[in-house]
Amino acid sequence: MRHSVHVMPTRQPSDAPVFHNFIDGRWIPAQSGAVFENRNPAESDDLIGLFQQSSPRDAEAAIDAARRAFGSWRLVPAPRRAEMLFTAARLIAERKEALARDMTREMGKVLEETRGDVQEAIDMTFFMAGEGRRQYGQTVPSELRDKFAMSVRQPLGVCSIITPWNFPMAIPSWKIAPALVYGNTVVFKPATLTPLSAVNFVKILEEAGIPPGVVNLVTGGPDVGTVLATHDDVRVVSFTGSTQVGRTVNQHAASGFKKVHLEMGGKNVVMVMDDAQLELAVEGCLWGGFGTTGQRCTAASRVVVHEKVYDTFVSGSPPVRRPSRSETVSIHVRRWARWSANRSSRRS
Repeated sequence: MRHSVHVMPTRQPSDAPVFHNFIDGRWIPAQSGAVFENRNPAESDDLIGLFQQSSPRDAEAAIDAARRAFGSWRLVPAPRRAEMLFTAARLIAERKEALARDMTREMGKVLEETRGDVQEAIDMTFFMAGEGRRQYGQTVPSELRDKFAMSVRQPLGVCSIITPWNFPMAIPSWKIAPALVYGNTVVFKPATLTPLSAVNFVKILEEAGIPPGVVNLVTGGPDVGTVLATHDDVRVVSFTGSTQVGRTVNQHAASGFKKVHLEMGGKNVVMVMDDAQLELAVEGCLWGGFGTTGQRCTAASRVVVHEKVYDTFVSGSPPVRRPSRSETVSIHVRRWARWSANRSSRRS
Protein backbone atom coordinates (compact mmCIF):
# COMPACT_ATOMS: atom_id res chain seq x y z
CA MET A 1 0.00 0.00 0.00
CA ARG A 2 1.31 3.45 -0.91
CA HIS A 3 0.18 5.20 2.22
CA SER A 4 -2.01 4.58 5.21
CA VAL A 5 -5.50 5.98 5.58
CA HIS A 6 -5.68 8.63 8.28
CA VAL A 7 -9.13 8.82 9.87
CA MET A 8 -9.99 12.26 11.24
CA PRO A 9 -13.17 12.10 13.34
CA THR A 10 -13.15 15.71 14.58
CA ARG A 11 -10.60 18.33 13.52
CA GLN A 12 -10.18 18.99 9.79
CA PRO A 13 -7.83 21.29 7.83
CA SER A 14 -9.91 24.40 7.20
CA ASP A 15 -8.86 24.78 3.56
CA ALA A 16 -9.17 21.13 2.50
CA PRO A 17 -12.03 20.28 0.13
CA VAL A 18 -14.48 17.79 1.61
CA PHE A 19 -16.08 15.14 -0.59
CA HIS A 20 -19.25 13.32 0.41
CA ASN A 21 -20.99 10.02 -0.16
CA PHE A 22 -23.66 9.91 -2.87
CA ILE A 23 -26.79 8.21 -1.56
CA ASP A 24 -30.29 8.42 -3.04
CA GLY A 25 -29.33 11.30 -5.32
CA ARG A 26 -27.76 13.46 -2.59
CA TRP A 27 -24.15 14.19 -1.63
CA ILE A 28 -24.14 13.67 2.14
CA PRO A 29 -21.55 13.14 4.90
CA ALA A 30 -21.05 9.86 6.73
CA GLN A 31 -23.31 9.46 9.72
CA SER A 32 -20.32 9.25 12.06
CA GLY A 33 -18.79 12.50 10.81
CA ALA A 34 -15.42 10.76 10.35
CA VAL A 35 -13.28 11.47 7.29
CA PHE A 36 -9.95 10.32 5.88
CA GLU A 37 -7.23 12.12 3.98
CA ASN A 38 -6.34 11.55 0.34
CA ARG A 39 -2.84 12.84 -0.44
CA ASN A 40 -0.71 13.03 -3.55
CA PRO A 41 1.78 10.12 -3.22
CA ALA A 42 4.48 12.15 -5.01
CA GLU A 43 4.02 15.23 -2.82
CA SER A 44 2.71 14.35 0.61
CA ASP A 45 2.06 18.01 1.42
CA ASP A 46 -0.52 18.08 -1.37
CA LEU A 47 -3.79 17.25 0.40
CA ILE A 48 -6.27 16.38 -2.34
CA GLY A 49 -9.22 16.32 -0.01
CA LEU A 50 -11.09 14.70 2.84
CA PHE A 51 -13.38 11.78 2.09
CA GLN A 52 -16.04 10.06 4.17
CA GLN A 53 -14.97 7.23 6.46
CA SER A 54 -18.30 5.50 6.17
CA SER A 55 -19.75 3.01 8.64
CA PRO A 56 -22.00 -0.01 8.07
CA ARG A 57 -24.97 2.29 8.63
CA ASP A 58 -23.99 4.37 5.60
CA ALA A 59 -23.62 1.24 3.50
CA GLU A 60 -27.03 0.02 4.61
CA ALA A 61 -28.58 3.39 3.71
CA ALA A 62 -27.05 3.17 0.23
CA ILE A 63 -28.32 -0.37 -0.27
CA ASP A 64 -31.80 0.66 0.85
CA ALA A 65 -31.77 3.54 -1.65
CA ALA A 66 -30.68 1.19 -4.43
CA ARG A 67 -33.39 -1.33 -3.51
CA ARG A 68 -36.11 1.32 -3.65
CA ALA A 69 -34.84 2.76 -6.92
CA PHE A 70 -34.74 -0.66 -8.58
CA GLY A 71 -38.52 -0.88 -8.78
CA SER A 72 -38.76 2.06 -11.18
CA TRP A 73 -35.35 1.83 -12.90
CA ARG A 74 -35.97 -1.71 -14.11
CA LEU A 75 -39.07 -0.44 -15.95
CA VAL A 76 -37.21 2.29 -17.85
CA PRO A 77 -36.90 1.06 -21.46
CA ALA A 78 -33.41 -0.26 -22.13
CA PRO A 79 -32.82 2.17 -25.05
CA ARG A 80 -33.62 5.06 -22.71
CA ARG A 81 -31.18 3.75 -20.10
CA ALA A 82 -28.64 3.50 -22.91
CA GLU A 83 -29.14 7.15 -23.88
CA MET A 84 -28.00 8.18 -20.41
CA LEU A 85 -24.86 6.08 -20.77
CA PHE A 86 -24.17 7.58 -24.21
CA THR A 87 -24.37 11.01 -22.55
CA ALA A 88 -22.04 9.89 -19.77
CA ALA A 89 -19.50 8.56 -22.27
CA ARG A 90 -19.50 11.87 -24.15
CA LEU A 91 -18.98 13.79 -20.91
CA ILE A 92 -16.04 11.59 -19.92
CA ALA A 93 -14.51 12.11 -23.37
CA GLU A 94 -14.90 15.88 -23.11
CA ARG A 95 -13.16 15.92 -19.70
CA LYS A 96 -10.57 13.24 -20.41
CA GLU A 97 -7.49 15.37 -19.72
CA ALA A 98 -8.79 16.79 -16.44
CA LEU A 99 -9.88 13.35 -15.25
CA ALA A 100 -6.49 11.87 -16.15
CA ARG A 101 -4.63 14.61 -14.27
CA ASP A 102 -6.79 14.11 -11.18
CA MET A 103 -6.02 10.40 -11.35
CA THR A 104 -2.26 10.93 -11.66
CA ARG A 105 -2.35 13.34 -8.75
CA GLU A 106 -4.11 10.93 -6.41
CA MET A 107 -2.51 7.58 -7.32
CA GLY A 108 0.76 8.29 -9.13
CA LYS A 109 0.28 6.58 -12.49
CA VAL A 110 1.99 8.52 -15.29
CA LEU A 111 -0.23 10.69 -17.48
CA GLU A 112 0.14 8.51 -20.55
CA GLU A 113 -1.34 5.62 -18.59
CA THR A 114 -4.05 7.59 -16.78
CA ARG A 115 -5.22 8.93 -20.13
CA GLY A 116 -5.49 5.32 -21.24
CA ASP A 117 -7.39 4.48 -18.06
CA VAL A 118 -9.95 7.20 -18.77
CA GLN A 119 -10.14 6.11 -22.41
CA GLU A 120 -11.09 2.61 -21.27
CA ALA A 121 -13.97 4.12 -19.30
CA ILE A 122 -15.05 6.04 -22.40
CA ASP A 123 -14.87 2.95 -24.61
CA MET A 124 -16.68 0.67 -22.17
CA THR A 125 -19.45 3.15 -21.47
CA PHE A 126 -20.05 3.73 -25.18
CA PHE A 127 -19.95 -0.02 -25.86
CA MET A 128 -22.37 -0.95 -23.09
CA ALA A 129 -24.72 1.86 -24.11
CA GLY A 130 -25.03 0.00 -27.40
CA GLU A 131 -26.35 -2.99 -25.46
CA GLY A 132 -29.50 -1.00 -24.81
CA ARG A 133 -30.72 -2.17 -28.22
CA ARG A 134 -29.13 -5.63 -28.17
CA GLN A 135 -30.72 -7.30 -25.16
CA TYR A 136 -31.90 -10.23 -27.19
CA GLY A 137 -33.70 -13.28 -25.86
CA GLN A 138 -34.35 -16.62 -27.54
CA THR A 139 -37.32 -18.55 -28.83
CA VAL A 140 -37.08 -22.31 -29.22
CA PRO A 141 -39.46 -25.09 -30.29
CA SER A 142 -41.43 -26.63 -27.46
CA GLU A 143 -42.02 -30.33 -26.96
CA LEU A 144 -45.62 -29.50 -26.00
CA ARG A 145 -48.39 -29.01 -28.56
CA ASP A 146 -49.58 -25.44 -29.08
CA LYS A 147 -46.80 -24.08 -26.88
CA PHE A 148 -43.63 -22.15 -27.50
CA ALA A 149 -40.64 -21.45 -25.28
CA MET A 150 -38.76 -18.21 -24.96
CA SER A 151 -36.19 -16.50 -22.78
CA VAL A 152 -35.81 -12.82 -21.98
CA ARG A 153 -33.12 -10.89 -20.13
CA GLN A 154 -34.20 -9.42 -16.81
CA PRO A 155 -32.30 -7.34 -14.25
CA LEU A 156 -31.31 -8.95 -10.98
CA GLY A 157 -31.51 -6.06 -8.53
CA VAL A 158 -28.94 -4.35 -6.31
CA CYS A 159 -25.30 -4.84 -7.33
CA SER A 160 -22.40 -4.22 -4.95
CA ILE A 161 -19.34 -2.92 -6.81
CA ILE A 162 -15.96 -3.02 -5.01
CA THR A 163 -12.94 -1.78 -6.96
CA PRO A 164 -9.15 -1.38 -6.49
CA TRP A 165 -6.88 1.63 -6.83
CA ASN A 166 -4.79 0.73 -9.89
CA PHE A 167 -7.43 1.39 -12.58
CA PRO A 168 -9.81 3.75 -10.76
CA MET A 169 -12.05 4.67 -13.71
CA ALA A 170 -11.61 1.77 -16.11
CA ILE A 171 -12.60 -0.99 -13.69
CA PRO A 172 -15.66 0.82 -12.26
CA SER A 173 -16.89 1.39 -15.83
CA TRP A 174 -16.50 -2.32 -16.62
CA LYS A 175 -18.82 -3.15 -13.74
CA ILE A 176 -21.22 -0.23 -13.43
CA ALA A 177 -22.10 0.43 -17.10
CA PRO A 178 -23.27 -3.16 -17.79
CA ALA A 179 -25.25 -3.23 -14.55
CA LEU A 180 -27.06 0.00 -15.40
CA VAL A 181 -27.92 -0.70 -19.02
CA TYR A 182 -29.54 -4.00 -18.00
CA GLY A 183 -31.70 -2.30 -15.38
CA ASN A 184 -29.84 -3.04 -12.15
CA THR A 185 -29.00 -0.54 -9.43
CA VAL A 186 -25.56 -0.05 -7.89
CA VAL A 187 -23.78 0.60 -4.62
CA PHE A 188 -20.16 1.46 -5.39
CA LYS A 189 -17.26 1.26 -2.92
CA PRO A 190 -13.92 2.40 -4.40
CA ALA A 191 -10.49 1.85 -2.91
CA THR A 192 -9.60 4.34 -0.17
CA LEU A 193 -6.49 5.26 -2.19
CA THR A 194 -8.49 6.57 -5.18
CA PRO A 195 -11.79 8.06 -4.01
CA LEU A 196 -11.48 11.23 -6.15
CA SER A 197 -11.65 9.33 -9.44
CA ALA A 198 -14.71 7.50 -8.13
CA VAL A 199 -16.40 10.78 -7.18
CA ASN A 200 -15.60 12.19 -10.63
CA PHE A 201 -17.13 9.15 -12.33
CA VAL A 202 -20.31 9.20 -10.26
CA LYS A 203 -20.75 12.96 -10.75
CA ILE A 204 -20.73 12.39 -14.50
CA LEU A 205 -23.36 9.64 -14.21
CA GLU A 206 -25.49 12.02 -12.14
CA GLU A 207 -25.06 14.77 -14.73
CA ALA A 208 -25.98 12.32 -17.49
CA GLY A 209 -29.41 11.88 -15.95
CA ILE A 210 -29.15 8.66 -13.91
CA PRO A 211 -32.06 8.93 -11.43
CA PRO A 212 -31.61 9.17 -7.64
CA GLY A 213 -30.83 5.90 -5.94
CA VAL A 214 -29.79 4.07 -9.09
CA VAL A 215 -26.07 4.72 -8.45
CA ASN A 216 -24.80 5.19 -4.91
CA LEU A 217 -21.23 5.85 -3.77
CA VAL A 218 -19.92 5.00 -0.30
CA THR A 219 -16.25 5.50 0.60
CA GLY A 220 -14.60 3.78 3.53
CA GLY A 221 -12.87 0.66 4.75
CA PRO A 222 -13.45 -3.09 5.05
CA ASP A 223 -16.51 -2.82 7.29
CA VAL A 224 -18.34 -1.14 4.41
CA GLY A 225 -17.26 -3.92 2.05
CA THR A 226 -18.51 -6.55 4.47
CA VAL A 227 -22.00 -5.05 4.43
CA LEU A 228 -21.98 -4.89 0.63
CA ALA A 229 -21.08 -8.60 0.45
CA THR A 230 -23.54 -9.87 3.06
CA HIS A 231 -26.67 -7.69 2.97
CA ASP A 232 -29.85 -9.61 2.11
CA ASP A 233 -30.98 -7.02 -0.45
CA VAL A 234 -27.80 -7.36 -2.55
CA ARG A 235 -28.16 -9.81 -5.43
CA VAL A 236 -24.77 -9.42 -7.14
CA VAL A 237 -21.28 -8.76 -5.75
CA SER A 238 -18.52 -7.77 -8.18
CA PHE A 239 -15.05 -7.44 -6.66
CA THR A 240 -11.61 -6.70 -8.09
CA GLY A 241 -8.64 -6.83 -5.76
CA SER A 242 -6.37 -9.21 -3.90
CA THR A 243 -6.91 -12.95 -3.78
CA GLN A 244 -7.01 -12.87 0.01
CA VAL A 245 -9.80 -10.30 0.19
CA GLY A 246 -11.62 -11.87 -2.76
CA ARG A 247 -11.75 -15.18 -0.92
CA THR A 248 -13.33 -13.42 2.06
CA VAL A 249 -15.85 -11.64 -0.18
CA ASN A 250 -16.82 -14.97 -1.75
CA GLN A 251 -17.29 -16.59 1.66
CA HIS A 252 -19.45 -13.72 2.87
CA ALA A 253 -21.64 -13.79 -0.24
CA ALA A 254 -22.02 -17.56 -0.39
CA SER A 255 -24.49 -17.88 2.49
CA GLY A 256 -26.99 -15.70 0.62
CA PHE A 257 -26.48 -17.48 -2.73
CA LYS A 258 -25.53 -14.20 -4.34
CA LYS A 259 -24.07 -14.06 -7.81
CA VAL A 260 -20.39 -13.29 -7.35
CA HIS A 261 -17.79 -12.02 -9.80
CA LEU A 262 -14.17 -12.00 -8.61
CA GLU A 263 -11.15 -10.63 -10.44
CA MET A 264 -8.12 -11.27 -8.28
CA GLY A 265 -4.38 -11.76 -8.57
CA GLY A 266 -2.94 -13.78 -11.45
CA LYS A 267 0.17 -15.75 -12.39
CA ASN A 268 0.37 -14.74 -16.03
CA VAL A 269 2.59 -16.28 -18.66
CA VAL A 270 3.72 -14.95 -22.06
CA MET A 271 4.30 -17.78 -24.56
CA VAL A 272 6.73 -17.04 -27.41
CA MET A 273 6.41 -19.52 -30.30
CA ASP A 274 9.07 -20.30 -32.88
CA ASP A 275 7.36 -18.20 -35.58
CA ALA A 276 7.01 -15.10 -33.39
CA GLN A 277 8.31 -11.69 -34.40
CA LEU A 278 10.90 -11.47 -31.64
CA GLU A 279 11.17 -7.68 -31.62
CA LEU A 280 7.46 -7.47 -30.88
CA ALA A 281 7.69 -10.37 -28.44
CA VAL A 282 10.35 -8.59 -26.38
CA GLU A 283 8.38 -5.36 -26.37
CA GLY A 284 5.25 -7.26 -25.35
CA CYS A 285 7.06 -8.97 -22.50
CA LEU A 286 8.49 -5.70 -21.20
CA TRP A 287 5.14 -3.93 -21.34
CA GLY A 288 3.33 -6.93 -19.90
CA GLY A 289 5.71 -7.12 -16.95
CA PHE A 290 6.43 -3.47 -16.25
CA GLY A 291 3.52 -1.43 -17.59
CA THR A 292 1.71 0.23 -14.67
CA THR A 293 4.94 -0.68 -12.80
CA GLY A 294 3.69 -4.25 -12.82
CA GLN A 295 0.94 -3.40 -10.32
CA ARG A 296 -2.00 -5.08 -12.03
CA CYS A 297 -3.56 -8.52 -11.99
CA THR A 298 -2.77 -9.08 -15.67
CA ALA A 299 0.95 -8.28 -15.35
CA ALA A 300 3.24 -10.88 -16.93
CA SER A 301 5.42 -12.70 -14.41
CA ARG A 302 6.74 -15.56 -16.57
CA VAL A 303 7.92 -16.01 -20.15
CA VAL A 304 7.92 -19.39 -21.88
CA VAL A 305 10.00 -19.46 -25.09
CA HIS A 306 10.15 -22.14 -27.81
CA GLU A 307 13.54 -23.87 -27.86
CA LYS A 308 14.20 -22.87 -31.49
CA VAL A 309 14.26 -19.16 -30.65
CA TYR A 310 15.27 -19.40 -27.00
CA ASP A 311 18.93 -18.42 -27.45
CA THR A 312 18.11 -15.50 -29.75
CA PHE A 313 15.40 -14.23 -27.42
CA VAL A 314 17.56 -14.42 -24.30
CA SER A 315 20.81 -13.15 -25.84
CA GLY A 316 19.19 -10.17 -27.48
CA SER A 317 21.06 -10.84 -30.74
CA PRO A 318 19.94 -8.71 -33.70
CA PRO A 319 17.23 -7.94 -34.55
CA VAL A 320 16.19 -8.25 -30.91
CA ARG A 321 17.26 -5.51 -28.49
CA ARG A 322 18.65 -6.98 -25.31
CA PRO A 323 16.63 -5.87 -22.27
CA SER A 324 18.43 -3.96 -19.55
CA ARG A 325 18.92 -5.45 -16.10
CA SER A 326 15.96 -3.50 -14.69
CA GLU A 327 13.75 -4.73 -17.51
CA THR A 328 14.55 -8.38 -16.91
CA VAL A 329 14.06 -8.46 -13.16
CA SER A 330 11.62 -11.23 -12.16
CA ILE A 331 11.04 -12.43 -15.74
CA HIS A 332 11.87 -16.13 -15.81
CA VAL A 333 12.41 -17.84 -19.15
CA ARG A 334 11.70 -21.52 -19.65
CA ARG A 335 12.58 -23.62 -22.64
CA TRP A 336 9.41 -24.58 -24.47
CA ALA A 337 10.33 -28.23 -24.94
CA ARG A 338 11.26 -28.64 -21.27
CA TRP A 339 8.00 -27.04 -20.19
CA SER A 340 5.98 -29.25 -22.50
CA ALA A 341 7.70 -32.50 -21.58
CA ASN A 342 7.77 -31.90 -17.83
CA ARG A 343 4.51 -30.07 -17.29
CA SER A 344 3.71 -31.84 -14.07
CA SER A 345 7.03 -30.97 -12.43
CA ARG A 346 7.90 -27.56 -13.86
CA ARG A 347 8.41 -24.65 -11.50
CA SER A 348 5.87 -21.79 -11.63
